[in-house]
Amino acid sequence: MNINSSTLNKVPGFLNSPLLSPDLKIIADKIYNGTRLSFEDGTLLYKKASLGFVGALANYVREKKNGKFVYFNHNFHVEPTNVCVYSCSFCSYSRLIKQREQGWELSVDQIIDIIKKYDDNPNITEVHITGGVVPKQDLAFYTELFKRIKQHRPGLHIKALTPVEFHYIFKKAKVSYQEGLKIFQEAGLNSLPGGGAEIFDKDIRDQIAGGKCSAEEWLELHEIWHKMGNHSNATMLYGHIETFEHRIDHMNRLRELQDKTNGFNAFIPLKFRNKENQMAHVPEVSVIEDLRNYAISRLFLDNFPHIKAYWAMIGRKTAQLALNFGADDLDGTIDDTTKIYSMAGAEEQNPKLTTAQLVDLIKGVGKIPVERDTLYNIVKTY
Repeated sequence: MNINSSTLNKVPGFLNSPLLSPDLKIIADKIYNGTRLSFEDGTLLYKKASLGFVGALANYVREKKNGKFVYFNHNFHVEPTNVCVYSCSFCSYSRLIKQREQGWELSVDQIIDIIKKYDDNPNITEVHITGGVVPKQDLAFYTELFKRIKQHRPGLHIKALTPVEFHYIFKKAKVSYQEGLKIFQEAGLNSLPGGGAEIFDKDIRDQIAGGKCSAEEWLELHEIWHKMGNHSNATMLYGHIETFEHRIDHMNRLRELQDKTNGFNAFIPLKFRNKENQMAHVPEVSVIEDLRNYAISRLFLDNFPHIKAYWAMIGRKTAQLALNFGADDLDGTIDDTTKIYSMAGAEEQNPKLTTAQLVDLIKGVGKIPVERDTLYNIVKTY
């Protein structure tokens, strides 16, 4: 099968090569005609498509959606605790409550002190808050925290907590998801970062993150948040014991929810890192697989506006490469305020980039740097 003549003028030459298999030509035809990929299409891309093939298609899609823009923001992270009631096999960050002397548990006052350190930086637009799960950091704790952040700096966007944290907090407080999210929204919570998704398949989820909220609960919490008029991101932990089918199943569930709510801003593939955790025996995937995963994510998640290459996790160089494989966002400055990935052996042991460094990374691959706020309103184009 040849690609339709109506789209042929847009297609890189090798995509119409007689050496390309007919099933991959069908997928290319779908992409250039704006037809949604099926589950089978997605798994076929993982199993059969080359990096060059998926990269060319993904770059076409990302430029159709966002031109040559690459987004970033000025943000910093606060991690209230790395002590946790859960013991996820992939996690190098958390410490069990019985090991709490090895970790930290910040008070509301201590977190506010961290936030005050950024008072002299008017460019900061977002604080990202997430961490472990402990009983004392409960509904009252976060309600007070969010209110005090807004009292201190009303314009600071609070992007905080994951369904893993919500599920535990609301269950402990004996409130419904709807009630709990409403309390947090009224206290000042603005959006959700998207963590805790891991892999939705139950068997795999039970093996690597047993005891946490289920896939269905994760999706339900985001759906409720979206229907309240708010936005969030979504993640996927890849490169461990999951199959390609598990990745597509995960993205398909996200795509179905996005069809219903249109509440997701960005999809963030999170690479499994194997240092200092219970899955140290599982080898990490290559950079080539990282880039293929970004590209296939861009192709399959046709209703997601943005794909984020989280440079603090995969390193600035791989993130830069991902900008030619479907990604159009690099997250933000971060300012050396996250330990979640550095503790797992990520390339960025001291994750901090200046505006100039981010701009140079983006311009280095021929893209246009765009500073944004959390909701992708443009602050400045460089």
